[in-house]
Amino acid sequence: VMVWLRRCTHYLFIVVVAVNSTLLTINAGDYIFYTDWAWTSYTVFSISQTLMLIVGACYYLTFTGVPGTATYYALIMTVYTWIAKAAWFSLGYPYDFIVTPVWLPSAMLLDLVYWATKKNKHSLILFGGVLVGMSLPLFNTVNLITVADPLETAFKYPRPTLPPYMTPIEPQVGKFYNSPVALGAGASAVLGCTFAALGCKLNTWTYRWMA
Repeated sequence: VMVWLRRCTHYLFIVVVAVNSTLLTINAGDYIFYTDWAWTSYTVFSISQTLMLIVGACYYLTFTGVPGTATYYALIMTVYTWIAKAAWFSLGYPYDFIVTPVWLPSAMLLDLVYWATKKNKHSLILFGGVLVGMSLPLFNTVNLITVADPLETAFKYPRPTLPPYMTPIEPQVGKFYNSPVALGAGASAVLGCTFAALGCKLNTWTYRWMA
């Protein structure tokens, strides 16, 4: 009974984390954000996607102990996202671009670190966290490049009124050295290690709770 309880808890965690990763990814493609807040949204969602990927991937990786499962986890995220986006698109939500599975190469780096360091958990946290944190915001530029022209989108889907918190403000030129990629990568590299450690710890806690 305890073995099955442990397995069910593990799969529940995987589903919860993967679904939340997908929800964050869907919001990263929000045409309103990308029309008015392109760079801000890009930075925020680069960080959020990095953290959601790494916590689930590390959890799955350390649970199975098999290099390659981080990439498999990223594939789960990809499929979930495609299904959800297809559903939203069929409901008439204005997506003019396809979100590419940019987290797959980052997950591959995580697997590579785990394999190259002979399944050393601390190396996975430190090196894997930094590599995923630095790489995903870079890969995520593909998504930003494929966004339809904001002006065209605005005319196509007019918004007569906006709530106060969504009212666009003038961009501050030069802020963060005008590089959202660097900002996202820098923040993600630091936070990535923390969330990699959390993913590994979730695995330990799962065993303890079910023991």
